[in-house]
Amino acid sequence: MRVRGLRTAGSALVALFLWLVPFVAAAADVTFEMAPLQIITAGGKVHKFTVELAVDSDQRAQGLMNRRHMPRDRGMLFDFGQTRQVMMWMKNTYLPLDMLFIARDGRVETIRENAVPQSEAIIDSRVPVAFVLELNGGTASRLGIAPGDIVDSPRISASKP
Repeated sequence: MRVRGLRTAGSALVALFLWLVPFVAAAADVTFEMAPLQIITAGGKVHKFTVELAVDSDQRAQGLMNRRHMPRDRGMLFDFGQTRQVMMWMKNTYLPLDMLFIARDGRVETIRENAVPQSEAIIDSRVPVAFVLELNGGTASRLGIAPGDIVDSPRISASKP
């Protein structure tokens, strides 16, 4: 009887594994294009970054999940393809992040600093935006980035009206 129970449990685990394989493989296949981006502060300082572009639903769903490190001059730009209120979270994200919520014209509307790693709390843009830029936590404060500053990149320039 005990052997049969172990076989049944083993079969259930194998079935679960086989069911999950396509989802894990799909997540691993998500790739991101890289692009230059700069932030121009109200004081005229220019801060340059290289960002990964999250432009389709798979890329936006994956975001920076499961990353353990990101260089200081890197980030991820989410393009939502339309202007709307955006809600993000940090599930499966191990890095504290600053989130810059950006209007279609490149103006920073709001900033949420040092989002808590792995939190499922909703991080709300509070206003309609077209883009979100994720940078390492503390970057906005360290560089003096504030609402009203301008984010410029080929992706944002291409979407301007």
